[in-house]
Amino acid sequence: MFVEELLSKARERLVTIGDDAPLIAAAKLLGTGVDLVIVCEKAGMLTGVITKTDVVVQISRCQGSSCMMAAATVMSRDVVVSRPADRLSDTWVHMKKRGLKNIPVVDESARPLGLLNARDILQALLSETQSDENLLRDYVMGVGYR
Repeated sequence: MFVEELLSKARERLVTIGDDAPLIAAAKLLGTGVDLVIVCEKAGMLTGVITKTDVVVQISRCQGSSCMMAAATVMSRDVVVSRPADRLSDTWVHMKKRGLKNIPVVDESARPLGLLNARDILQALLSETQSDENLLRDYVMGVGYR
């Protein structure tokens, strides 16, 4: 199973802002139940991500005008991404290694296509495993074979 099979769900979660947007704009988006905001440069390519933790850490240190800084100032730049042609199992391994709940899906130009959630990946992998298990059981029991 490949990432592209979950792209429709991933597109529903995609939330982006420009790298020059104020951090408060990211905080407002995160306050609506969004888990991760993808930060893009003017051409639309991913440059980083912002989580609730990033916002809380920055707000706890800001004073005066530093509270209105650009989102790019506090975003995480070391972003693990996935591409539509990647295998879901490989994407899951990368997420597990880094302890990620979400992973951006990007095209070959690093433009965001969606945001995959660990729950969606695990459900798809479990469904695939159950299907394989049923096929194997049918084969062993001779169901559908003569």
